[in-house]
Amino acid sequence: MKKSILLASLFSATFFYACDSGQQETEEGEVEVIAETEEPVAEEIILTPIEEDTQFANAILEQNVPAEGAVLEPGLVPFEFNVKNYQLTEMTKADHATMIANSDKGQHIHLILNNRPYDALYETTYQKKLEPGNYVELAFLSRSFHMSLKHPEAYVLRQFTVGDVPEEEVDLNAPHMFYSRPKGTYTGEGETDKIMLDFYLVNTELAEDGYKVRATVNDQEFMITEWQPYFLEGLPMGENTIKLELLDAEGNLVESPFNPVTRTITLEEGEEVPAS
Repeated sequence: MKKSILLASLFSATFFYACDSGQQETEEGEVEVIAETEEPVAEEIILTPIEEDTQFANAILEQNVPAEGAVLEPGLVPFEFNVKNYQLTEMTKADHATMIANSDKGQHIHLILNNRPYDALYETTYQKKLEPGNYVELAFLSRSFHMSLKHPEAYVLRQFTVGDVPEEEVDLNAPHMFYSRPKGTYTGEGETDKIMLDFYLVNTELAEDGYKVRATVNDQEFMITEWQPYFLEGLPMGENTIKLELLDAEGNLVESPFNPVTRTITLEEGEEVPAS
């Protein structure tokens, strides 16, 4: 905190100060006013819920390969899905499409392995190079602006193994949370004004007196009691850190290999670039 000292006559004009100040009389009859000037305060980050539309309530995601429990060779691993009542690559028609980052490639699938950053799939077949290890896969349908479809038929959860490694089975019937958005770099006013926070829950629901998600954005904490997407506003330019924690009704961290999760995103000035 910086202090500035101002000398003023008893008969001079009245001064107003924007912060707390002190004053004392000197031997010459002058008043010494000490004004405290606060350092600039960071803008408050605001988290507001986004109402989801129900136009895709009948959308279905199915997966053929890898099969549940499959043991695969390291290298390029094939993924094959069936999509019903939902059109990949089509631009989602919704008010939110013009308010947040929106992929110009249209609707897609978010493929998440071991809760790492997702791959965006715009076709039902895909190949990904994988090292030996155990993998838990979550795949779900996504609108063009990366908002997930959250009904049970819109996602697939399974695990498989790549290479000759000891099996480390994860209880897929237990509560889990997976991180989806925000991700990567956001550029220009059209992307940086509002950033969407979206995560995926399986085998659990949120409530005031039940499970909750604690979101810490930079140093600001939010307690989330309803599973839906949210707008983040007031994020500064540069790097921003988002930490998500799934908590039980007593406020304890839920045991899961994917909990908690922390990601860093970047906001930049400049022309808007479509996010993947």
